[in-house]
Amino acid sequence: MKNFKVGYVSIIGLPNVGKSTLLNAILKQKISIVTPKPQTTRKKILGILTENDYQIIFLDTPGIVKPAYLLHEKMLEEINESIKDADIIVLLFDVSSEGRIKESEENESIKNLIEQKTKPVILALNKVDSITQEQAQQLVNHYESLNKFKAVIPMAASLNFNVDRLIKEIVELLPEGEKFYPDDIVSEASERFFVSEIIREKIFELYEDEIPYSTEVIIADFKERTTGKDFISAEIIVERDSQKPIIIGRDGKAIKKLGEAARKAIEEFLQKEVYLELRVKVREKWRSNDKMLKYFGYGVKK
Repeated sequence: MKNFKVGYVSIIGLPNVGKSTLLNAILKQKISIVTPKPQTTRKKILGILTENDYQIIFLDTPGIVKPAYLLHEKMLEEINESIKDADIIVLLFDVSSEGRIKESEENESIKNLIEQKTKPVILALNKVDSITQEQAQQLVNHYESLNKFKAVIPMAASLNFNVDRLIKEIVELLPEGEKFYPDDIVSEASERFFVSEIIREKIFELYEDEIPYSTEVIIADFKERTTGKDFISAEIIVERDSQKPIIIGRDGKAIKKLGEAARKAIEEFLQKEVYLELRVKVREKWRSNDKMLKYFGYGVKK
């Protein structure tokens, strides 16, 4: 197709700045799980936006953190792979908590990326609905004066404010080429992956403290049926024996609540009724076990 534009765009930033919310807003459907807790996203998630004259392949990445576990190192590998694959970087800031790049170890990779200027970077100042218009304009003026970004865009992804403007700026920078994916493909991830992510999202929503961060979800069985409900069996992995009864709860009430919330969300996603079975298994210190992390899909080249 003549003058057709196509390319990869990596969305990066600190935890909880709204990367997944932004991707969902761009695609006008939910493919990345979103919770108020930081570090919800653990793996690179690919989302595809196709229009008449362009196709953008977005890469939603985990938040940049100082590694405390081998899992965090694997998450950083996902970010670095995403940046390497990308034609354009969208750097997302949350202006509601901090309007400028702070001095921190987590931000070093962001600073290096900006300074290297190896790829065009668009700065998206997210959650501007939490500050005044004057404050937002001051931030825009400040970052534009640095001459380090192809564009500086104030936005509120959760309200869909300036999402179209961001897409327009991206399209301007995209190289010309042929489509990588058919028009009707929104993501290359499997239904199993999305179902496991939905269950993990509900764990983040329903449990407190360290529990969500110590859990992983594996789909042990997924039987699609032409008649009746699909059957899904999922394993919730925890790190310590003491965490198992917390997931289950007194008289099984906690896991029942989790199962009900997850089942409803899965049925909405699949547009079909499902029977969801949840089991809890202990895998000691899995976040620091390279073999276990590879089994769970971390650090595996796609």
